[in-house]
Amino acid sequence: MKGDILGERFIFSGFGESHGKLIGCVIEGCPAGLRISEEYIQEELDLRRPGTSIVTTMRSESDKVEIMSGVFNGYATGAPICLIIKNKDTDSRPYEKLLKTPRPGHADYVAQIKYGGFNDYRGGGRFSGRITASFVAAGSIAKKLLGETLGVEILAYTKIINGFESRDVSIDQIRDSRYSNEVRCPDERVAKSMKEAIVKARGDGDSLGGVVECYSLNIPVGIGEPVFSSLDSDLSRALYAIPAVKGVEFGSGFSSSKKRGSENNDAYTTTNGKIITSTNNSGGIVGGISNGMPIIMRVAFKPTSSIAISQKTVRIDSLKEENIIVPGRHDPCVVPRAVPVIENVVALVLADHALRAGFIPNVLRESK
Repeated sequence: MKGDILGERFIFSGFGESHGKLIGCVIEGCPAGLRISEEYIQEELDLRRPGTSIVTTMRSESDKVEIMSGVFNGYATGAPICLIIKNKDTDSRPYEKLLKTPRPGHADYVAQIKYGGFNDYRGGGRFSGRITASFVAAGSIAKKLLGETLGVEILAYTKIINGFESRDVSIDQIRDSRYSNEVRCPDERVAKSMKEAIVKARGDGDSLGGVVECYSLNIPVGIGEPVFSSLDSDLSRALYAIPAVKGVEFGSGFSSSKKRGSENNDAYTTTNGKIITSTNNSGGIVGGISNGMPIIMRVAFKPTSSIAISQKTVRIDSLKEENIIVPGRHDPCVVPRAVPVIENVVALVLADHALRAGFIPNVLRESK
């Protein structure tokens, strides 16, 4: 029963369903002395919220976080930190009608079989993108821990939607402009085309997928636990827990299969007395261990499964084929809202590995 637990030293355990009373998480292993506030966590959560954008769902949750334990006088105590986010804007009526007709692309059918029909099917239950709010809440603490102790910075942005690709954007552009528009793309010209494509798909009752690219900067050399807890394998495992993720690649990724070794190898060199590589085809990870270069990864998302177009399904009770149109409030493209989710899930893994490798102490300041 460890499917809801991530990490060995910075441990995340999530709970809650899409239309239940609340979602939340418990974090164990956060060093005592880290300054934490609901206001700080809320800033990250607000980046995930859909707001009033035409490119996202009409479900409007405030995502107000509450710290229930593990923080006293504004600092982590070293005890487990419990965070909750109450569900306020739920409408389960459309899902009652779909109980016997599983939605194509969703986990409805497999969940009913695995859990004998006892699963909470409302809004997708535990399989909904709603649960990523707890990923962001916990990840915000991990991100703060990494930033204050190691100077680590994690920056994600929308790279591709519907074939429109942001190219040659600098780190400064990503840092300063990724949240300047509704699609979270720092290339304003491409962002306009992305938005138009999403709006058209929504008007057609359809949906789109895309790719988020993420940079992790200032990572020390030596993070990762080969072979089965290598840094890239643990990052991939965590990223695949985000609903709709269908692909993860690092550095040159799949394109490396088309190159020769002489083209793909990263030659070593020095700068200011520090060993670096002249290229970064490895994406900052070699042999499952960080090499000090930026960790570069791309995460592919499938199109949102809930669409307002007739699709074939089979009734579970009679095995008869039927056509259904999925009602409800859904994102026509999950990619824009996934940007902060990616950043914070990556932070969870990096914080855990930094603690495991001894780069972060268990207490950040002397007790009062």
